[in-house]
Amino acid sequence: MTFVSALYGIFLLSVLAIYWLVQNQGLRLWVLLIASLAFYATLQIQYIPLLFVVILINFRLGIALGERAVPRLNPSDWHLSNEEWKYIEQDWDKRRQKILRFGIVLNVLLLLGFKYVPFFLNTVGALLNLPVIQEQASWVTLHLIAPLGISFFCFECIAYLIDVYRGAPATKEFLKFAAYKFFFAKLISGPITRYHHLAAQLNTVRFPSSDRIVEGLWLIACGAFKKALLADNLGIFVKLCFDNLQRTGSGDLWLAILAYGLQLYLDFSGYVDIAIGSAILLGLNLPQNFDFPYFSTSIADFWRRWHMTLGDWLRNYLYFPLGGSRQGLVRTCLNLSIVMLVAGIWHGAAWGFIVWGGLHGLALVVHRLAEALSHRFSALKDWWQSIPGTLVAWLLTQLMVFASWIFFRLPNLKDAAWVIQHLWGHKADVQFAQKVYVEALGLEPFQLVMLLWGIVAFMAIGFALHRNMKLQLNWPIKIFLVPLSLYAVWQLAPKEGLPYIYFDF
Repeated sequence: MTFVSALYGIFLLSVLAIYWLVQNQGLRLWVLLIASLAFYATLQIQYIPLLFVVILINFRLGIALGERAVPRLNPSDWHLSNEEWKYIEQDWDKRRQKILRFGIVLNVLLLLGFKYVPFFLNTVGALLNLPVIQEQASWVTLHLIAPLGISFFCFECIAYLIDVYRGAPATKEFLKFAAYKFFFAKLISGPITRYHHLAAQLNTVRFPSSDRIVEGLWLIACGAFKKALLADNLGIFVKLCFDNLQRTGSGDLWLAILAYGLQLYLDFSGYVDIAIGSAILLGLNLPQNFDFPYFSTSIADFWRRWHMTLGDWLRNYLYFPLGGSRQGLVRTCLNLSIVMLVAGIWHGAAWGFIVWGGLHGLALVVHRLAEALSHRFSALKDWWQSIPGTLVAWLLTQLMVFASWIFFRLPNLKDAAWVIQHLWGHKADVQFAQKVYVEALGLEPFQLVMLLWGIVAFMAIGFALHRNMKLQLNWPIKIFLVPLSLYAVWQLAPKEGLPYIYFDF
């Protein structure tokens, strides 16, 4: 079952009917959990027991971390001196640190075990020239399929344990914790949601108001439109180009890179729109994950707008613990590089993702250095804030972002290097244009260029209306557009929709 399907529509309507007919909050949690298990079972039923065990372990670790700073003492122990009390507190803090480390290592090993064993074996086999190890890697790749959403799942568990260690209350309600972890709207591809953000809402669920219902339906319709009508059609062209690299020309590669950047955004943000819309209809609010990222004027601003919950996780649970920007410029640059390398590794087990993370880390370092220079030279700062400076900053940011998508789409470094080497002066196969543009797409190359820039222009209009003019559609217009959008998806979307890109992560 996928979000953009008639089956999901029937599933969501059935869950909503049962969910709101039940008045007891505890029973609603059961409805939410059972519905989420049914949703996941349509995708990978075999991993449900494993995820339940991991959830239970993290639940128990959270309780252990959440116990009061000093364990219970016998009445006879209240005569202890201040030094003895201090020693007990330090001993208890050390124990909590060990529990936290154990929990983090457990979740990281779960993630590494499923996603990175083949990559590690292939790398070792290639370095040591041991074909046997590489054969083992191939066998593991064929027989060990990672659970869908495992990266999001593990990061949420780590966030919960750290939050409890820092002082947030640990839940003692396993049903609520399991319902949070399995919540079908966010389970596969996020947004990464902190437990306490959702738990507070689960305590006081209220039937959404009419304007919230409209907003939920509008988001679902927008998400379906983005994913099925735009992203999937772009994906056809992207796949034809990147799966036939030797036949593509330089112009085709430029178009494919632009199309992939748009496809990735529309695909992922479309998923998140449907997730947030579904949650709204259940009386819940999930965090936003995108805020017009392709209109960022710096790479730091890009990461405040792109995959916002991942950026928030990286800042709060990695960048700040490493020291953030509090220990000088050199250490700040090192921390930024480490954080983005982790982000690259999190996305996938291939060198291309590591290079992608490294490039973003390098871009953040350059931005931080440029920012430091701007603080020293007021003229430079004034220029970057001028209209020409803003346009140059936007252009440089987007060039970097879209260039790095090459490694994201082609994590095999040989393929990515081939694309970069043939971005200029390479002619396409004589039959490529006929097969791709005319037969597969029904468009001339010029028409495809206009279509891509039309999408960009439409996004720019939305950005201007929403961010600068603070204008939004009112609910009657949204109600009118919802069925039109869904009808357009039904009629114009590819018959066989492409899988969500972030299902692989």
